[in-house]
Amino acid sequence: MRGKQQLNLFSFTMIVVGLVIGMGIFRTAATSAKDAINPSVYFIAWLLGGFVAFCGALTYAEIGSRYPVTGGYYKIFSVAYHPSIAFAINCIILISNAASLSGVALIGSGYIVKLLPGNHWNDVDKAIISAIAIVVFYGINLMGLRMSAKAQNILMLIKIGMIVVLIAALFFPVTQPAAVQQANDVTTNMSWIQSLGISLIAVSFTYGGYQQTINFGNEINEPAKNMPRGIFMGIAIIIILYLLVNYSYYKIIGFHQMKQETEIAYVLIHNVFGVRGAEIFSFFLFVGVLSYVNALLLSNPRVMYAMSDEGSLPKIFGKQSSKNQVLTVSLTVFTAMCIIILVFAQTFEKILNFTIFLDSFGMVGSSATIFILRRKTKHLDNTGIYKMKLYPLLPIIFIAAYVFVCVSIIIRTPLTALVGVLVLAAFIILYFIFHKKQHDSSTFTS
Repeated sequence: MRGKQQLNLFSFTMIVVGLVIGMGIFRTAATSAKDAINPSVYFIAWLLGGFVAFCGALTYAEIGSRYPVTGGYYKIFSVAYHPSIAFAINCIILISNAASLSGVALIGSGYIVKLLPGNHWNDVDKAIISAIAIVVFYGINLMGLRMSAKAQNILMLIKIGMIVVLIAALFFPVTQPAAVQQANDVTTNMSWIQSLGISLIAVSFTYGGYQQTINFGNEINEPAKNMPRGIFMGIAIIIILYLLVNYSYYKIIGFHQMKQETEIAYVLIHNVFGVRGAEIFSFFLFVGVLSYVNALLLSNPRVMYAMSDEGSLPKIFGKQSSKNQVLTVSLTVFTAMCIIILVFAQTFEKILNFTIFLDSFGMVGSSATIFILRRKTKHLDNTGIYKMKLYPLLPIIFIAAYVFVCVSIIIRTPLTALVGVLVLAAFIILYFIFHKKQHDSSTFTS
């Protein structure tokens, strides 16, 4: 295996940055600000979110070193828990990913309507535009991997450019000063800790992605040394970029005005570069949002294929096109899930609470496997694998943070939490029904 290791420190650091930085920062800053009782809560939430991401990334890095298989984040549940738990959590992760895709698509549609005539665009209209974008990239992915990969490279560059523009706005004169009047704020009735917990929901969405470091534990030169360094530097870069973007929002728009906006990046660019600059930015941001849509449409059907291959899902989910090997059934089902979520949720906030609540099950369950793996793989200690320091403090902090966020969602939107619990229970029941039928079928044929 050592001969195949190719990732150096710089490459792995850039992978960490690329895994985390997405399109949420163009919308979640407004949601986080709306839920923060003052600027100190707001910026502490973003710092705390980065620290939690650091703890999580190190935890997943060691899990990946101890269980170095492709798709480790999805397979680790089967190793550590009962197969029914693995099936249920992997299914809700897929639903969470579909919800995340739908939420990001709504971010893009909120910006693109700024370019359309009239001010009458409502949540239903934005949901329809999002659905159209998803269907378009569904078609692109049906054309095969090469086409979708080329689109992904172009769209990724656009996304990075948008972030640079937001930070660079700090160095230009502001044509429209930040609003200083205090808006009516319902969050003032909350306690400091309650405000922090709710503000962290949007922050957690923006910092997501680091859990995929679990897939690189066996592909890095000198993992014991380079993994913690790469993760530390990668998360540090992300925190700095996010804080700079948020400071730009805060300085140019004003904290209380941030609470009233949804397409917050549009307002920032409008205040600095005027209407034309904001319109150009919105167009490219919408195109950049599509990179996330394309990436999830590209990756999640492959997870469904893997689950089908190991018998967790029916074999039909592994069906491939004979022409270009596209996973047509899995791709179609995942796309349909995204559209259904858009139809029932329609707003970004509803989707955000739903996806983070579901994510909490996956994050807590997957990170807790480190305690099991440490015991089962003691023979790997001192063999060159990555082994985190400050164990078990770091995984405990990570788990506690997601429990805190999960409790905040339960308090704020109990119905969303109830739906999430029911979905998890339903998948556990489906697992036993599906495997009972398999058992009965094999008994009958034998």
